[in-house]
Amino acid sequence: RPAVRLGLNQVQGLSEETGLRIQAAREQAPFQDATDLGRRADLDRHALQALAAADALRALSGHRRAALWEAIDSVPQRDLLRDAMVHEQAPLLDAPNEADDIRADYESLKMTLRRHPVALLRDRLARRGFMPAEVLKTYPDRRLARACGIVTVRQRPGTAKGAVFVTLEDETGQVNVIVWPGLVESQRRELVGAPLLGVYGTWQSHQGVQHLLAKRLVDLTPLLGRLVVSSRNFH
Repeated sequence: RPAVRLGLNQVQGLSEETGLRIQAAREQAPFQDATDLGRRADLDRHALQALAAADALRALSGHRRAALWEAIDSVPQRDLLRDAMVHEQAPLLDAPNEADDIRADYESLKMTLRRHPVALLRDRLARRGFMPAEVLKTYPDRRLARACGIVTVRQRPGTAKGAVFVTLEDETGQVNVIVWPGLVESQRRELVGAPLLGVYGTWQSHQGVQHLLAKRLVDLTPLLGRLVVSSRNFH
């Protein structure tokens, strides 16, 4: 499938000036490895580690852990022997698994181009009765339903009489959730604090408008492990 590329401005901790040096050096000739990149673009250890953490060195160094090792190892070598291409044997490091890579993507880029985090949890969620967004959208009006996803938006419009509107995102799409004031007050901790939210409720579908009317909220964030995600809250 076609590749999607992100700009260097997406890399946390990498300055615009550093990005321009990398671009200028790359236009002269392709980089051979991380040491060559660091030498020709005059990168310090911090810049190389930021690139490695963002998985931007995969084509040069392999997986993230190998790239981080090479980033740490290449700078002293570059400073002492700027014109020499001397390479020490890198240790054999296990490649990170998919969950590790997704977590590292969010830490470095605040996003991922890999599978959606909820996709990794789908079997566990299915055992609890939580259905993907694409399945819920086939449900008839007034059917009992369970949804789970990463909270991307929480809104409490002044015209909504205390109701909160939540958008959940999973690997198949989004589900809009309505939380009435009584549930807002009784389950405020789950509503406000859960990055991964499970919702028990009633599916409503009428003339193309679909949403889940919440009856109970469950904080399922522990299923994400160390993955940290954020939402846009109460605009």
